[in-house]
Amino acid sequence: MGVGRLVNTRELRDLSEGEEVVVRGWVYRWRDLGKRVFIVVRDAYGIVQVVASKDYTDSMSFKVAREASIESSVIVEGIVRRDKRAPGGVEIRAKKINLVHKAEEFPIKGGEGIDFLLDNRHLWIRSRRLTAVWRLRQNLFNAFREFFHKEGYFEVSPPMLTQAAVEGGATLFKVDFFGRPAYLTQSAQFYLEVMIFSLEKVWTLAPSFRAERSRTRRHLYEYWHLEAEAAWSRMDDMMDLVSRLVAYTVNRVLETSQEELSILGRNTELLEPARKPAYPRIMYEEAIDILKRKGVDVKYGDDLGADEERVLTSEFETPFYITLFPLELKSFYMKEDESNPGLALAFDLLAPEGVGEIVGGSEREDDYEKLKNRIISRGYNVEDYNWYLDLRRYGSVPHSGFGLGVERLIMWIAGLDHIRDTIPFPRFRDRIYP
Repeated sequence: MGVGRLVNTRELRDLSEGEEVVVRGWVYRWRDLGKRVFIVVRDAYGIVQVVASKDYTDSMSFKVAREASIESSVIVEGIVRRDKRAPGGVEIRAKKINLVHKAEEFPIKGGEGIDFLLDNRHLWIRSRRLTAVWRLRQNLFNAFREFFHKEGYFEVSPPMLTQAAVEGGATLFKVDFFGRPAYLTQSAQFYLEVMIFSLEKVWTLAPSFRAERSRTRRHLYEYWHLEAEAAWSRMDDMMDLVSRLVAYTVNRVLETSQEELSILGRNTELLEPARKPAYPRIMYEEAIDILKRKGVDVKYGDDLGADEERVLTSEFETPFYITLFPLELKSFYMKEDESNPGLALAFDLLAPEGVGEIVGGSEREDDYEKLKNRIISRGYNVEDYNWYLDLRRYGSVPHSGFGLGVERLIMWIAGLDHIRDTIPFPRFRDRIYP
């Protein structure tokens, strides 16, 4: 169709007035003013206004423009024209419009409730707002890989099915593996620990599954988990790494996703303090004291949930760490602090603005007997962890690691109210979309 150069809507902005182009996409908005028809066409990169007129559009194409419906797919050939009133400052004067498919009446018209939108997630996913999230998410993933490459980490691919629980049996999804029980992974941590004995510093980005009963604005049952593990690393070393990672991703998103953040209405000034990786660190005991001063009914030894975390985040403009939790609050594999018996060398990184925990990490117990006794004391079957204990029998070394919830990080950086909008197909307890 025609002789114009095929471009996307983002490339259009850099073209000179008068250039001939071809754009493909879907009808996002449509207005018929009689002698002229205005069609806003969207593609993966944005939107562009297409103007059809009897003065410069062939008669068949002008008829197509007048009959186009929302979400119809089209191919437009035309001339680039600069116009400050147009979205992005550029529009296309259409010479020809090819209607690839005329869509039926689109069921989403605006103003629908969240249940309707979730039931029609396969269509709502096209919205300009959600498309901006998907592009931002892509830029975030690119930043992860850039960061770990710079840090000398190896990317590995652990399995999604496992026979051992990482975080506890109550949150496991059980599956039938050819007549034997297996579970969807809660974390790749154990497999990453295996890999450090050959590659020393490893990371992965993969789905994790948690059968938690919680259904809050920050919970998903299937989410993307960024995890890393490093030999010779102590807790403070790992916190330093996490700080550099989060600061790097914030900086890269601010560099690559300004348009997306604008569409989402994000106040990017709130992200500025997080661009430097000097994040505050407080002990669990200090966190309890802060909560008490703010009138929260909490005592030492209580776990910190979403409500408590929300109160704590009001104290900080940047992400901040809570460290040295009571050992009984943390997983069996976390190392006890020798200088503070009864405390785990563990940390959580909380994001500000009420988002709460986005990273959990710790120094791992590297002593065979201590780890074995911890497994027994927690009521787990030692035989299920023999292979994990082997890592402490053959060349054990100090090591640490962390897990980052990607959707929670996106929720904070993008300034989203609910985690369901951070992922194309959110998984909840009562239904799956689609």
